[in-house]
Amino acid sequence: MNFDILHRWLKSSGYEVLLCRNVTDIEDKIIHRAISEGVPWWRITDPVHRAFVRTYTALGCLPPSVEPRATGHIPEMIEMVEQLVASGHAYESDGDVYFSVGSYPHYGSLSRQQTRHLRAAEDNEHGKRDPRDFALWKSAKPGEPVWNSPWGDGRPGWHLECSAMARRYLGTEFDIHGGGANLIFPHHENEMAQSRAAGDSFARFWLHNGPVTHRGEKIRKHLRNPLAVPALLDRVRPAELRYYLAAAHYRSPVEFSPDALDEAAAAFRRIERFVLRVASDAAASLPPQFSEAMDNDLNVPQALAAVHGAVAEGNAALASGDHRRAAGKCRTVRAMLNVLGLDPLNDSWHRESHLQEVAGGVLRVVRNLAAASARQGDHERARITEQHIERALAKRRQIEHPALIR
Repeated sequence: MNFDILHRWLKSSGYEVLLCRNVTDIEDKIIHRAISEGVPWWRITDPVHRAFVRTYTALGCLPPSVEPRATGHIPEMIEMVEQLVASGHAYESDGDVYFSVGSYPHYGSLSRQQTRHLRAAEDNEHGKRDPRDFALWKSAKPGEPVWNSPWGDGRPGWHLECSAMARRYLGTEFDIHGGGANLIFPHHENEMAQSRAAGDSFARFWLHNGPVTHRGEKIRKHLRNPLAVPALLDRVRPAELRYYLAAAHYRSPVEFSPDALDEAAAAFRRIERFVLRVASDAAASLPPQFSEAMDNDLNVPQALAAVHGAVAEGNAALASGDHRRAAGKCRTVRAMLNVLGLDPLNDSWHRESHLQEVAGGVLRVVRNLAAASARQGDHERARITEQHIERALAKRRQIEHPALIR
């Protein structure tokens, strides 16, 4: 969400943006899970990737310019490893290839650590010259997917994948590298070291976002997690969830709580009611306070304060009968919301009538009751009850929005 807003703000500011959203579809965790479940690695990655795209689309995120997969760029990875070996920054050991941390004097500069204080790399393979060295290429292991290379059959290391894909689509130097703060070390540190050791300038700026946590712990990446986006969309609408996730500063951690989500949904609905009531076109320019907030390290909380201030002024104008001033405020509000991906009149959002919104809420309640009945053994009653509500809701949507059915 943070980087989608950055994407939108850069485009709104007149920049040409090439957004590369790379997909790690082969790495240690994927392989271990595939082996433990006795399935091919792609049976793990493909469903998750499709769910990821569906989720981001549901939350109004713009599509990337390019979305490369790691497994589609093995030749580029081998080429980069060959460069590092030839320049003395990497070495081969029994089919494995390691990056030599000691050969790169600036290692630790991104995470601001001194190399003598660094812990050993996570790669536990034997044959390293230095415990801090990390794997660029891993030799074939039983049951693992493999590709041919000059060092024998094997597969790439996780850190290498990102550097090779960045070079392929963004060139040897690009403007911004984004990611979670938990990736600063070792992942991003290793990316920068291997790319610059290979002769690439790599990223000019790094932006790291804070995590979303629950009870102080990072939320698990699992489709059946009750805090996964599809589950949360049974509680609030997509635009409301987007507002909640976007409202904090990108560098700040977000501690998830149902109460905070409900408060954010209510705040968005206050904005939405004003926009739907006036329904003016969006303004061509943005107010200075909004632009200054966005230019100040993407300060979305301050930018949203400008949105709420304009909404309050617009509602006051409506109360006094000054519809012309209210329309002007609505145009300003819509211009700001467009940058944040939150304009309720944008075609990307499915706008429900109040009756549909109530029906959707009833359906969520009934589903919860049906689940409780199912747990108590009354499966047939649970199934019939939910079907009745589903049919009623579908019929109401067809009456009010026949185009949606078509």
